[in-house]
Amino acid sequence: MATFATSDQLLVIVDPAARETDGESVRIAKDVLSAGAAAKVCMPDGPEEFARILARRGSRRPVVVGDDGALVRAVTFLHRRRELADCVLAMVPVGGTLGVAHALGVPAGAVAAARAVLDGVERRMDLLVDDSDGVVLGALRIPPLAAAVEAPEPVPARGWLRPYQTLVRSLSTRPAAVVPRPGPARLRVEVDGRTVVDLDQPVEAISVTPGACGGLAEVEVRPLSVGAEATPVRASGRTVTVAGADFRYRADVAVTGPVRRRTWRVVEGAWGLTVPGAS
Repeated sequence: MATFATSDQLLVIVDPAARETDGESVRIAKDVLSAGAAAKVCMPDGPEEFARILARRGSRRPVVVGDDGALVRAVTFLHRRRELADCVLAMVPVGGTLGVAHALGVPAGAVAAARAVLDGVERRMDLLVDDSDGVVLGALRIPPLAAAVEAPEPVPARGWLRPYQTLVRSLSTRPAAVVPRPGPARLRVEVDGRTVVDLDQPVEAISVTPGACGGLAEVEVRPLSVGAEATPVRASGRTVTVAGADFRYRADVAVTGPVRRRTWRVVEGAWGLTVPGAS
């Protein structure tokens, strides 16, 4: 794990939603970061400017002040520019949807998170990348489990745990569309080419999470239960393919679909996030 010096230059990008949601926490984060390091603070008006600022970061270390959607947007942008491996991100979580950030090790609270940015260490993490170049930081769920998909579910801890209308549109953090609760799905799930569940077995839920930087994804399939609860089917591997009838899935904070087939692969140690160092 790499450590950081307070002399590092920071590029603090404050997501618009964070300013609207909790301006006081944004102010505190700016004050702590500016007091501890040479910090350039930017207030983008929307996703397009957010991306432009991040692209022009130079040697500054980017710090995202915002929610899970802002973090996913930053990781997605850097991944698609093939710059993610060489850019260590930091985050001060501000907003209403923060389960991904906290599960990845980002402290709760503006002060604690800002201090971790200044004094923390780099932690390398695996990334799930799909065949449309989308990314998953924390958890993938098929189908979305809420009766109406309006807010993301908590992301389980991990041990230590499309241009504006193309690029920008895909990186924006729109509210997820309301999707009625789906019934049991008939899907084929393959892990590293091996069929774990086939179309003849209805399933209630599938979850896929990157492992703790081990190059493997953890897969859990819950078969449809009649009477007694069915035992989940678990597997791990480097690629996961889901195919069958049209299905939707939630990747971190966004619901995508319907699609008929999607493959995710694990990119080991694909990105770095600043987290608190060992005490």
